[in-house]
Amino acid sequence: MAILQTLLETGESVPHGACMGWRPELISLHVVSDVIIAASYLSIPIVLAVFVSRRPDMMFGWVAWAFATFLVACGLAHLLDIWTIWYPHFAAEGLAKALTAVTSLATAVVLWPLLPKALKIPSADELRRAVEALRLQIRERDLALKALEREREERRRAEDMLRQAQKMEAIGQLTAGIAHDFNNLMTAVIGNLERARRLLPQDGSRQLARAIRGAALGAERAGVLTHRLLAFGCRQPLAPNVMNVNDVLEHLADTLRRTLGGTIRVVSNLTFDLWPTKVDADALESAILNLAVNARDAMPEGGNLVITTRNVASGDVLISELGLASGDYIEIAVADTGLGMSEEVASRAFEPFFTTKQLGEGSGLGLSQAYGFAVQSDGTAVLDSTPGEGTTVKLYLPRAQVAAAPAPARSFAPGLLTNAAACP
Repeated sequence: MAILQTLLETGESVPHGACMGWRPELISLHVVSDVIIAASYLSIPIVLAVFVSRRPDMMFGWVAWAFATFLVACGLAHLLDIWTIWYPHFAAEGLAKALTAVTSLATAVVLWPLLPKALKIPSADELRRAVEALRLQIRERDLALKALEREREERRRAEDMLRQAQKMEAIGQLTAGIAHDFNNLMTAVIGNLERARRLLPQDGSRQLARAIRGAALGAERAGVLTHRLLAFGCRQPLAPNVMNVNDVLEHLADTLRRTLGGTIRVVSNLTFDLWPTKVDADALESAILNLAVNARDAMPEGGNLVITTRNVASGDVLISELGLASGDYIEIAVADTGLGMSEEVASRAFEPFFTTKQLGEGSGLGLSQAYGFAVQSDGTAVLDSTPGEGTTVKLYLPRAQVAAAPAPARSFAPGLLTNAAACP
């Protein structure tokens, strides 16, 4: 305390103004300069304090506080320079300069070790490049996630198709086995009924003759049923020929216009340059007729039945999605504007004996026969249906690599559509 008191005593000290001879121009020059310097030194720490307080994430923020302390000390030293022009308080001025010296030295000491770290801070260009690289990585990740999602969806769809194909194959094998045994039994029944009819005396009972005829008719219908079951199980013998199916479909469309009724409009939209295919014409007609009957039953108040054909090249993604062997195919689509099916019904539409109709109104073998015919012809069948909008069944048949042979004209019995099996 004694040392501090000794320092603060002015004694015979003369203020700086006396050293300047109290010349106004010199005093004004020093005062104005020191005021400006002090104001600057004292305002910069305020800016630093606001910046650091609002940016707590800034690196080396404590250095800014140290630098602000140094600037405050410098500002105070310049204010005391102004004071000592009139008052010889040189000790206070010296203490302010000592404080400035300490803070400046401390700031310098902490700044030098930080220089290598500060030089490692990325520049603005480096940060922009890093941000751009990060954006590119995010974009690539998003694309990879989308590709993974598509792959999962494709795998799920493929698994569903595989399960459906396995189910249909199992049902087909079971159905074909039963149908084969049942057909053998019905052959024996029909043969014995024919033998009983021949052994019946000419003057025999008419009631017995009618009973034999009724039993024979029922046996023949049972034979037709087994024929359709064998078609679904791919056991029906086919006689395929190379042809342009447009010839069969054009004649069949004319027949459908005459037999389906006036409330149903039959439209054929056949591709002019349709590729040839090798199929059994009778089985093809039976499949299309079954689809037409199904469409008629789905349009009780009338509507449109559209038969369309087109070529499907080997590069079409549809071929791989359907699980078909690589190659060219033709597509036969039968579409109606009827009631449509729910997703649950559509998933079972190709199963034999599955029907949504009342008992006795349908056998549930129409779509299964069409599916079996397409599979046995090395193709497939798919169904697309929307409730209230209609149903479309598409048959895919492989392209034949030989020239198409003209299909013979065919005739149809008047009651063919009435007796054809209806689908679900």
